[in-house]
Amino acid sequence: MSDPAGWQPISGSSSVPLAFQTSPFARLARAHALSSVGDALVAIALANSLFFDLDPNAARWKVFLYLALSVAPLALVSPLIGPALDRSVGARRWVIVGANAVRAFACLMMIGDLSGLLLFPEAFLVLAMGKAYGVTRAALVPTVVHGNAGLVEANSKLQLLSGLAVPVAAIPAAIAFALGGSEAILVIAVMAYAAATYAAMWIPPTRVADAPATAAEVAELRGIGVILAANAMSVIRGLVGFLAFLLLFGFRDGPHWHLWLVLGSTGVGTLVGAALAPVLRRTFTEERMLTASLAWAAVVAVVAAWMGAIGWAAMLAGSMAAVASSGRLAFDSLVQRDAPDANRGRSFARFELRFQALWVVGASIPVLVTIPLRLGYAAVGVVAALGLGVYLSRLRASRRAGVNRRPAGPGIPPNQHQPAEAATGRLEGTASRRGRWLGVHRPPDGGPGALPQTVSGEPD
Repeated sequence: MSDPAGWQPISGSSSVPLAFQTSPFARLARAHALSSVGDALVAIALANSLFFDLDPNAARWKVFLYLALSVAPLALVSPLIGPALDRSVGARRWVIVGANAVRAFACLMMIGDLSGLLLFPEAFLVLAMGKAYGVTRAALVPTVVHGNAGLVEANSKLQLLSGLAVPVAAIPAAIAFALGGSEAILVIAVMAYAAATYAAMWIPPTRVADAPATAAEVAELRGIGVILAANAMSVIRGLVGFLAFLLLFGFRDGPHWHLWLVLGSTGVGTLVGAALAPVLRRTFTEERMLTASLAWAAVVAVVAAWMGAIGWAAMLAGSMAAVASSGRLAFDSLVQRDAPDANRGRSFARFELRFQALWVVGASIPVLVTIPLRLGYAAVGVVAALGLGVYLSRLRASRRAGVNRRPAGPGIPPNQHQPAEAATGRLEGTASRRGRWLGVHRPPDGGPGALPQTVSGEPD
């Protein structure tokens, strides 16, 4: 039996003593850590691959082709088989198992193809399976933690594991490279993905969703707060993809230590963002965290464009990683606050698919068009500033209206008014902070009129 938010209790008994039992989240975290190490090892191995020896124009169209192929299957297949996967016990777990197994096989094939053109389809098979893994993991996280309170903390821990993967993988990668070059690094990557495949088999066979989305769930996910947060995260993820390939092509012909510095800064930024986000959330609203994320990205990008040095490029890469990490945790928290009746697993999987698609769109731009680094940094700053402006203007419009507008959905009569507290469920201490953002003030006696009413209609 599951509660309205979609949390799935772990059924069955175990003869293992309690002191030796492993929580469902710990099992997912182990698989995620090993998978992240494998991803880092593949990135390191490819740093000395054929990619850096090809003519830039010859490489770009191949990169774009495989970028498109990496997300197209997800966009086409997910709406068709996603609901079936959601309601099948253990289906999402087997997708994670399969994604890691395919990446292990692809890395095994890459060992003999580092100097051949087959490297491209094999490398982007790893990328495509990584995106399938990311979407599926987003659906599984809510099913392996207990209650809303553990969701943000769980995602923060997974982000920390992703950030730690780079320094953890760097030591064995350096040893392997000294002994056998990039081929030896890929051998370790095969082992990491194989271990992740085995670890994923022990994830509990939970069901993401028992039934199709209810009218309340659909309506809450179309609330203005969730829509604006999703748009802000889409901008951030698109900029992350753009910057990743801008730096990749920009530094491919220079000293390799430049690329290593950027890669290391990205890992550090992910760690910083994941570590700070839970702390910031206890002090600031989710809206302020998203605002700060966009503002910081804009400022650092503009300074990097002005200065142009490699140090500022690394600073920008680390900052964008931190922004993406902390922004995602703020988004998760906002969804759990403003959409308490939504099934977390199903909802986050759909949002993650959107974010992955925007990442590919952003990455495709520097792949298709040769962009000077400083001009690319300036573009990141301009887009982040525009995203910030749109986000703040829409928040102010909501504040002036004094409502959290939500479109009418199936079974919800138009112009039906509900107290916002009933609409948002467990506010968990964020009501007063939310009121300051939306221009709503709780009366001193906490009586009627303390919170705004919900009005059906299209968002402004």
